[in-house]
Amino acid sequence: MNRICELLGIEYPIIQGGMAWVATAELAAAVSNAGGLGLIAAGGAPADVVREQIKKARTLTDKPFGVNVMLMSPFSDEVMEVVIEEKPAVVATGAGNPGKYIERLKEAGIKIMPVIASVAMAKRMEKAGADAVIAEGTEAGGHIGELTTMVLTPQVVDAVSIPVVSAGGYADSRGTKAAFALGADGIQVGTRFICSTECIAHENYKNAVLKAKDRDAVVTGRSTGAPVRALKNKLTKEYQRLEKEGASAEEIEELGVGGLRRAFQDGDIENGSLMAGQSAAMVHEIQPCAEIVKDYFKDVEF
Repeated sequence: MNRICELLGIEYPIIQGGMAWVATAELAAAVSNAGGLGLIAAGGAPADVVREQIKKARTLTDKPFGVNVMLMSPFSDEVMEVVIEEKPAVVATGAGNPGKYIERLKEAGIKIMPVIASVAMAKRMEKAGADAVIAEGTEAGGHIGELTTMVLTPQVVDAVSIPVVSAGGYADSRGTKAAFALGADGIQVGTRFICSTECIAHENYKNAVLKAKDRDAVVTGRSTGAPVRALKNKLTKEYQRLEKEGASAEEIEELGVGGLRRAFQDGDIENGSLMAGQSAAMVHEIQPCAEIVKDYFKDVEF
């Protein structure tokens, strides 16, 4: 049996990415109901909001689901407390090292899957007791590392003995086959699920993904040490201008405040942050999560 399916108690080895604002209880539950693992993204939300989302997801699915905790969040400690109390099946972490929480998560019976962008971090997480790692290539949307999925995945597979989920650039069953060929036990998918019927993102955001061309997912924030991939628009151009002019990290970060909310909730596709990966150019329709999940495993043996 597939190691990720066995570990997480799911039917298909596909994990929905923890996209801040986008990965709500509705989306997570729909992906879990489709046989994958849905993740609620804590993002920068306060702990009580995360608790509400977990409770809501429980009313929408009886299948395993998880929470993605962004460790850069000022609320990450409080969010972890809530997660340990509420006990979702899985915690995925991003943007940092979850080492200090691992023991308590495991004691609570929660599986832990950190997102990593290097071999060194994968080894460190295995040593710390992670159940699996998500090796995310630079093709992904949101916060990214430097290595591509194609080179990162096999190196991580060779370096650790725990299951490896490959993330970044997966848009269809061709990608799924490639991930297994690279030695991965499963895939994580974010961008494709923005264009699902169950995702509650603004229609303008979904349409921006549908219209995206091959070079539209650009990276800003390299100068601050926290690069982010999003679809190019007025906001990304302004970021690039500030970076070129050598603006301070504070000025650059200030520009991004509220950007995701503007895109996701208000549908402002010019001044909002349209976080999406390079696979956006391969997304052509809005479908229910159940159909999307099945499409990823069309003619795929796992």
